[in-house]
Amino acid sequence: MSKLAQIGMNNATELLILLFIVITFLQSSLDKILDWKGNLTYIKSVFKKTFLNKFSPFLLIVITIGEIVAGTLSLAGIIQIYINGNKTLGLFGVVIASKILLALLLGQRIAKDYAGAMTIAVYFGVTVFGVYVLSNS
Repeated sequence: MSKLAQIGMNNATELLILLFIVITFLQSSLDKILDWKGNLTYIKSVFKKTFLNKFSPFLLIVITIGEIVAGTLSLAGIIQIYINGNKTLGLFGVVIASKILLALLLGQRIAKDYAGAMTIAVYFGVTVFGVYVLSNS
């Protein structure tokens, strides 16, 4: 077995979680950038009856930047594992992803979108497991 394959097998859980975060967060942030107007319209509709409505553009910027950072750090974490076995960047990526998901969860709960909040909980479970695995290996 090649050295890269061995690293991949020895770190399969960490690498799969990081790849999940890369796909989820970089795709989501790219969607927000490419369809800013549509996403802003959606966010405003979600928060229409809440105090967060007037902050919708700011919230969308913060979430988009957070998603880019989480996805990029997770991608860098994958590379770092293959280069030197260090998991620090990946850990930072999953911690930031977890915080972004908590912010989204709070927003869904404030908007009383309980089904949306339940969906976020599934993603949150993956990221928290990633924090556990990356900080204990």
